[in-house]
This record gives sequence, C-alpha cells and structure tokens, in this order.
Amino acid sequence: MSDPVIRELDGLAELKRSEDLQRIVWGPDDPADNADLMLAIQHEGGLVAGAFDGAHMLGFLFAFPSATPGVQHSHRLAVLPQARGLRLGLRLKWFQRDWCLARGIRHVRWTYDPLRAVNAGLNVGALGGVSDTYLPDYYGAMPGINAGLPSDRLLLDWPLDSPGVAARAAGRAPPETAVAQRVPIPRDLDALLREAPEAALQARLALRDVLTAGFAGGLRITGFDTQACAYLLG
Repeated sequence: MSDPVIRELDGLAELKRSEDLQRIVWGPDDPADNADLMLAIQHEGGLVAGAFDGAHMLGFLFAFPSATPGVQHSHRLAVLPQARGLRLGLRLKWFQRDWCLARGIRHVRWTYDPLRAVNAGLNVGALGGVSDTYLPDYYGAMPGINAGLPSDRLLLDWPLDSPGVAARAAGRAPPETAVAQRVPIPRDLDALLREAPEAALQARLALRDVLTAGFAGGLRITGFDTQACAYLLG
C-alpha cells in the first residue's frame, strides 16, 4: 500500500462510495449518510473528506456548519477495518483542523460513545478534545455496532487553536493539567458486548453516573490515559 492521500471527496460518485464505506464500518442496518444530501452540504460549506490509496477509499469524514458562527459539527469519522493501524483517523482529523482554520473556523464539536476506548484515545488523548456534557441515550435504540446498549454520548469540544490542541498538531507534548479524578473504562467494548452483555450495560450505567456527577461538580474531561484506559477529569 502506498502512503494514503487525504483530500476532499470530489463529485457524486465518490460520495456514493462513501455510503458503502459507512455500511461496512457501522453495519448494513445503520443508515448511511446520503450522498445527495452530503453533496448539497458540501456545496454550502460542509466538509466531506476521505483517505485514499490510489482510487480506493480507506477512510471518511463528514462535517457541516453549526448554528454558531465559527463552529463546525463533525458528524462521521470512519476507517475500514483493514486500514486500521495506519493512523488515518488522526490524519483525517488534522486535515479537518487545517481545513477549518483556513476558513476562519476555530471550534469543532462532535459526539462519541464514551465507552469506546479507541475513540477516547483518539478524540481526547491524541487530539486534545475536552468535554463537560453527557448525553444519556442520545440517539435512542440503535442498530449495527451500536445495538445492545443505551446510546449515551459525550459532546466533545475541540478548540482548534488552544495551546493543547496546537501543541499536539505540531507534534509537541501538550501542557500538563491537574488531575482530580480517574475514571476507567473497558478496553474492548465490542468484546464485552459479545461475551458479557449485562456487564457491558453495567459499565455504561456506572460511567454515566460517575461522569454526570463529575460534570455537575464542575469537573470536565481533560485527558485520557491510554495505558490505564481511563479518563482524566480536572
């Protein structure tokens, strides 16, 4: 495989191919974002990007303007299973940062499942996102890889030119922050769902209780310890 290229998707044919990628990643029962709609949003200032090995799409990112000027909502990020380990998710997000800053967008936010350690490691640990907003059962019952648990989500804030994010983008260590609490999560949610679904549900509810209490007390997620697989609250 050659070094994948990160770029915006070009035309309806590539947008339709991104629908296939979404179904592979999230499962055929999870409705893919529609190519026609993404085309219109792209023309109105949204971002639809992909990671490509030649003509083969390996990853996909979709984001659009929010109701708040200067803030973008990042809706989808997906990498094919066979391309994981190439850091394409991270590269797509840094591409998004550069794209936004070039257009005067200084803040990106998105939701993600706080029990998924891989996503926490990317969103918080590698990118420097922070959160103080917990959304219980945000999407209701979901199909595909999200089936079996309440669809709790964290609303993540990514201030693109903050010292922590800027340091990470430049490959430097971010400033240290005081840690008031560590909150561990399972290392492999999918395996836990397969082998012990009741334990997965208990992990979901326990994390919900701890984070909502922490946020109510003025704490927020400021980091993620990948070795301990734990959120850092400060």
